[in-house]
Amino acid sequence: MKLKKAIAVVIAAVTVFMFCSCETINDFFENDLKVESGLDEGNLISYYIDVGQGDSEFIIFPDGKTMLIDAGTREGGEQVIKLINKLGCKKIDFLIATHPHSDHIGGLADVIKEFDVDKIYMPKAVTQTKTYEYLLQTIQNKNKKIKTAKAGMNITNSDEFDYSADILSPVSDSYEDLNNYSAVVMIRFKNKKFLYMGDAEKQVENELLENKTDVNADVVKVGHHGSRTASTAKFLKAVGAKYAVFSLGKDNDYGHPHKQTIARWEKTGAEMYRTDQKGTITISTDGDSIKVETEK
Repeated sequence: MKLKKAIAVVIAAVTVFMFCSCETINDFFENDLKVESGLDEGNLISYYIDVGQGDSEFIIFPDGKTMLIDAGTREGGEQVIKLINKLGCKKIDFLIATHPHSDHIGGLADVIKEFDVDKIYMPKAVTQTKTYEYLLQTIQNKNKKIKTAKAGMNITNSDEFDYSADILSPVSDSYEDLNNYSAVVMIRFKNKKFLYMGDAEKQVENELLENKTDVNADVVKVGHHGSRTASTAKFLKAVGAKYAVFSLGKDNDYGHPHKQTIARWEKTGAEMYRTDQKGTITISTDGDSIKVETEK
């Protein structure tokens, strides 16, 4: 009888673990068994994944829900899958493809195949590349629908845990440059805010300021890999970030980050971190203080 009860307890514990987005299994076993998990209970954690010349951020909310913003190139997607598996996450609650450039969406199809993905957000920006078409086909094969990412959209919020995630841009329905269709995301947890700029450039920054959008944030994923076409001095002043993260590949063909951009960020006094130098960067907060950890 005792054996049956013990088995029942283990089965129940594993069942709970399987249906959580990102949970720790250590609580279900004795202290001699340790399984790595990304969940620091009660905190918000943002991983700026080293995918080479590309972008990918994985966020774990304080209640265990998860969000993935982009997944780098096809090769970069392998690193994304590896990290999420290492963290013990089984589900991605919110997946955001900021815009249809291969260095942002190239790895998303494989991620969607690998994990249980709930809601998918993409801007209405169309391109004819095989990478984009492959992603759309993968989404269709999974019988998923795409929600149009646009300014003013709330992705998720929690009164209990005091957090929210909103899309600030695209503001317009028509841009000449695909970069400016980027889904710009703001995540707030208690008193701290994280801004993810995708590849949004000067035009979008100006639109956000003209519309008096609240862009003030503590942590910023710098727009367009640190290109000179983004991060204007006026926008950086409005943001007022204490931490700036540059996602890019070492010795890339674009010269990112550009010297002008680095100079503008230096003037703000923000601490700067680069994935080409530090590998994957992890920034967590309890809603009041912020902690930064780097792979290298």
